[in-house]
Amino acid sequence: MSDPAFQQKSPVVDTLAAWLLAILWVLPLLYAVWTAFHPSEFSAKFSLFAPLTLENFERAWTAAPFARYFFNTTVLVAMILAAQLVLCTLAAYAFVRYEFRGKNILFALVLVQLMIMPDILLVENYKTMSKLGLIDTLLGIGLPYFASAFAIFLLRQTFKGIPKELVEAATMEGASSLQILCRVYVPLAKPVYVAFSLVSVSYHWNNFLWPLVVTNSVSSRPLTVGLQVFASTDQGIDWSIITAATLLTAAPLLAAFLLFQRQFVQSFMRAGIK
Repeated sequence: MSDPAFQQKSPVVDTLAAWLLAILWVLPLLYAVWTAFHPSEFSAKFSLFAPLTLENFERAWTAAPFARYFFNTTVLVAMILAAQLVLCTLAAYAFVRYEFRGKNILFALVLVQLMIMPDILLVENYKTMSKLGLIDTLLGIGLPYFASAFAIFLLRQTFKGIPKELVEAATMEGASSLQILCRVYVPLAKPVYVAFSLVSVSYHWNNFLWPLVVTNSVSSRPLTVGLQVFASTDQGIDWSIITAATLLTAAPLLAAFLLFQRQFVQSFMRAGIK
């Protein structure tokens, strides 16, 4: 039999552990905020009377082409997400709606892709982009991510749970396969689309290694790579300016989370993502 005293203490221990993890997670962000809004001499000196300033953000914005980096990242994320939603929807629909030779084998291969880290494919992807002439382009950054095994798996599982009566009713009304997809499957899978979109945007906004490998110029460089170049030792190390640039990079995702955190949580819960 379990000890009642231990059962009573367990919620307290869980709460303390959760608060400890939360504090450890937020400390770097708090330091970045403090350093970015104070002069450089206060980057390692904490004083309640330290003056506030926005000069670090002005200097960071003018020291590097962050406007171009923001534009590149926005276009890149939107392009990848649009391609993923279209291609993965069609793939998942085909797996659910049609019977064809090798169907189970193909879906097994999709599942295998979930176990392969993208970093393993860096060399092969670079060779492919080089042959296609897409090195140092936004399309070259996004093309390897246009098909997402994770999205195909999620949508297939969601589509399988849609009642067949709805599909049969739409068929009796004379709806085509594409109309059934757009008017029956897609609307009922909206929470999954929202949840996956959040995952995709967050991942590709913060993706670093592949864009670093495949880009060489400002014209195609996203925020993460631009920030790394800006923070390199050649530029000199000024933590106030570097943290200000970091906050500029992370600001859109932080603002989106703070504004829509309830919708975020509800979408993930409805989609069944743990």
